[in-house]
Amino acid sequence: MDVVILLGAPGSGKGTVCTRVAEAVGYRHLSTGDRLREAVKAGTAVGREARPYIERGDLVPDEVMIRIVAEAMTSEAPELRRFILDGFPRTDAQALLLQQRLRDEGGRICAVILLEAPRDVLIERLAGRRVCRDCGATYHVVNIPPKHEGQCDACGGELVQRPDDNEATVRNRLEVYERQTASLIEFYERAGGLRRVDSARPLDVMVSEIRDLIVAGVS
Repeated sequence: MDVVILLGAPGSGKGTVCTRVAEAVGYRHLSTGDRLREAVKAGTAVGREARPYIERGDLVPDEVMIRIVAEAMTSEAPELRRFILDGFPRTDAQALLLQQRLRDEGGRICAVILLEAPRDVLIERLAGRRVCRDCGATYHVVNIPPKHEGQCDACGGELVQRPDDNEATVRNRLEVYERQTASLIEFYERAGGLRRVDSARPLDVMVSEIRDLIVAGVS
């Protein structure tokens, strides 16, 4: 099992970058945020546990995140267990639990990449994000606007702002991220494998740089 960890604050572009990079290197994009939202929408047990934290913009407890990640990883056939983790780990405890699981599975971490951008850029990105209520496609009122305001290009569904993307919640999410994940960045820096990428640059530039970092880590 090969794992790439992509770190970054909300709005740093992890989801978009992961999708593009995963296609380029043949890995599976595992978005814990998407998995959690699916569980909340479906009203599953883990979704009911996570809902209050997501709506407040707080981090979901470690035990819930571990369950989501473990189920996703083991659902794939062994030959397909190559993942880019988007949104996990977020705490030292999660990082240690992930290391233990990879040791048990004979897996490894090939690269740890941190996406960085100024706070004002992150707030503008998140507060302007819109999501299709029907198919989940993502847009931005400035950077990636739909052809018709409020309507999804792909399916015609209504575009809405997620509850956790309003500006007040965005600011809280960033404060929570900075407060609770600063030590995680230090954790991977001490391990000697952390690489920093400027996420305020064009997407194609970022994707190319991250692809090269992953290839170098695997070889």
